[in-house]
Amino acid sequence: YIYDVITKTMSIVARKEKQKQEIRSLILEESMKLFVEEGFSKVSVRKIAERVQYSPTTLYLYFKDKNEILFHCCEAGFGKMLEHNIARGLINDPIERLHQMGVNYLSFGLENPEYYDLMFIQEAPMAALIEMGAGWSSGDQALEALKMIVQDAMDKGLLVPAKVETVAMAVWSMVHGLVSLAIRQRLDKLVPAEDVEKTMHESLDWLLKTMKKA
Repeated sequence: YIYDVITKTMSIVARKEKQKQEIRSLILEESMKLFVEEGFSKVSVRKIAERVQYSPTTLYLYFKDKNEILFHCCEAGFGKMLEHNIARGLINDPIERLHQMGVNYLSFGLENPEYYDLMFIQEAPMAALIEMGAGWSSGDQALEALKMIVQDAMDKGLLVPAKVETVAMAVWSMVHGLVSLAIRQRLDKLVPAEDVEKTMHESLDWLLKTMKKA
């Protein structure tokens, strides 16, 4: 009898936990759609609650405010971006590693425009997001990985000597600009739509070739 009671209780707890996770995922999913559709500043907790068909009070059981909701949406995006780069660490040549990191960045942005928009384009309460993430660890990981590759390439005499942060900024600015313009259909003004992705990769290739030490 006691075993049955314990088993039943554990089953109830498991179902409740699963339901909580499903509601949390639903809130994040629908919030991201709203942020992209209307802009972060125009979305309220009440509007999110209406979208997921729960009361605002229920949402506050899962998240402190909409800043925290945005933070977790961005964290999910950074997680996806880091997944794109898992195999990159196996490449010995730092220049090729840098190239693949750039390629993966372009692919992530083109394949996940909603996440990219939230992570890098929309106006957001950055001070609050950084405080919540104790420095926004996922984003920091991506930036530190870039700087480490640049440093490795310089240590091996493969890049023109310069300040590591400067070079990392140049590479990031290039790929960020390309993705930002592409997902907003701005590159269509420069090249035919069917050639946009190819031209983005050619631009990245040109930058890295220019940076390489003769």
